[in-house]
Amino acid sequence: QVQLVESGGGLVQAGGSLRLSCTISERTFSVAAMAWFRQAPGKEREFVAAINWSGGRTNYADSVKGRFTISRDNAKKTVALQMNSLSPEDTADYYCAASPYNRPYASSPYDYWGQGTQVTVSS
Repeated sequence: QVQLVESGGGLVQAGGSLRLSCTISERTFSVAAMAWFRQAPGKEREFVAAINWSGGRTNYADSVKGRFTISRDNAKKTVALQMNSLSPEDTADYYCAASPYNRPYASSPYDYWGQGTQVTVSS
C-alpha cells in the first residue's frame, strides 16, 4: 500500500513562490518515478513535472519550464515542487503521483495519487 500526502499549497501573489512537498509512505519498495499534476477549475488534469528514482532525469510541461523545479529525497521519502514566478494561470489543485516504473514521463502509468493541495495565485 502506498500513500501520498501533499502539503505546502496556499495563496500567493503573482510573481511569488511556493514549495509543495509530497510525503510517501509505503510498506514495500514499489515506487520509482514521481510526478506532479494539476487541475484547474473547469479544466482537465495536466502534467506538470516528473522525476526518476535517482533524481537524475526530470521532465517538465512547457508551461512551467524554467519556473518550476522537481526534486526528491529518497532517504526522507519526499518529493518537492519548487514553484517560482507564479502567475494566476498556475492556480489549480496540485497532485502528487507515483509510478512503479522508472519512467518520468507524462504518459507513464501513475498508480498512486495524493489528495491534492490547492494553490491560488492572485493577480
